[in-house]
Amino acid sequence: MLKSLKSEDWVATIVGAIILLLVILLPSIMKNYAYMSVIVALLAYLGYLFMGKKDKGRFLFSFAMVYLLAWLATYIAGLTPVKTMGLESVFFAVIIGLLIRNTVGLPSWMAPAVMSEYYIKAGLVILGSSILFNEIMKAGALGMIQAIIVVMSVWYFSFWIANKAFKIDKEMSILLSSAVSICGVSAAIATSGAIKGDPKKLSFVISLVLIIAIPMMYLLPYLAKWMGLSEEVAGAWLGGTIDTTAAVVASGKFIGETAEQYSVIIKSAQNVLLGVAAFAISIYWSYKGTNSDIRPTGSVLWDRFPKFVIGFLIASLIFSFAFDAETGKALSGVANKGARSLLFSLAFVCIGLETDFRYIFRKENARYIWSFLSAQTFNILLTLLIAWLLFRNMIQ
Repeated sequence: MLKSLKSEDWVATIVGAIILLLVILLPSIMKNYAYMSVIVALLAYLGYLFMGKKDKGRFLFSFAMVYLLAWLATYIAGLTPVKTMGLESVFFAVIIGLLIRNTVGLPSWMAPAVMSEYYIKAGLVILGSSILFNEIMKAGALGMIQAIIVVMSVWYFSFWIANKAFKIDKEMSILLSSAVSICGVSAAIATSGAIKGDPKKLSFVISLVLIIAIPMMYLLPYLAKWMGLSEEVAGAWLGGTIDTTAAVVASGKFIGETAEQYSVIIKSAQNVLLGVAAFAISIYWSYKGTNSDIRPTGSVLWDRFPKFVIGFLIASLIFSFAFDAETGKALSGVANKGARSLLFSLAFVCIGLETDFRYIFRKENARYIWSFLSAQTFNILLTLLIAWLLFRNMIQ
């Protein structure tokens, strides 16, 4: 039992759970970014030692360097000209990591703390606290109807065109499908954790999502105005197709306040489905994924099942029902704006540091790009139709 608890999957889940516990017990301390950063560093270090890693005093120094790079990405994203473009810190975190890896290479002294999956899984447990069931109700019945129809239809279409038409392996097909259909970067990360995916493939998908979201953020509002869509329909369309939350908000602002509200509602409804999707994909991959020659007994399923999904769901339930709505949302905000944001930034820097840029631009990756673009085109057209059917008669 102790041996299984020393796996990265379990340790990351425990680290995420401890952070949430500290947010509940000591919210004022966790609001302080400096204190919170030290706590995250210490927990990451203790988890690293618990996994049986050989440290030799290098982890904390390595962590500090990765932290500085993550802070640099956040600083760049906070600059006014960058904010107006809607670029998130994750974009710059990946780019900074890629630049270092593909110029001077990954220094050996930085390697100990370059653990993208470790930070991602802990961050996803914390992310569960933001999926509040009372927010599901606020998203509205129509918002959830659109989200369910779009997510299921686009996911299956994307998987079919990737796996069957472009002959892409199942792992990459699932990553691409989740990114296009659910909620972009977060969905890709959760899916990769659920199937224990290749970090290089995850890095590629994240880069693709972020790059494609930028022109969509400007083009779709222009098309919405050109087609004469109401703000309600336009907002629902934007929220269901653009794959990053910041880009969704920015694109809604280009049209109007009502469009912005509806885009956020729809995006929230799709985000709500993230935990359900990760759970379903985990079960599917346990049967159909790697080592499928091993009979999927209960113990095998448990061994393969990503423990962060359990942490994600438990966090969602606790923050939804153990507190009143206002308190739950406030505590979730502390956890996600602070520790979760930091962990994801660390993870994205590490993804860049782990990725050889030459891999992304290999000729065989053209299939991934065309598959993603085909699925995104289908997503744009289907979501436009569903949004028009559901929201054309809505008047605020």
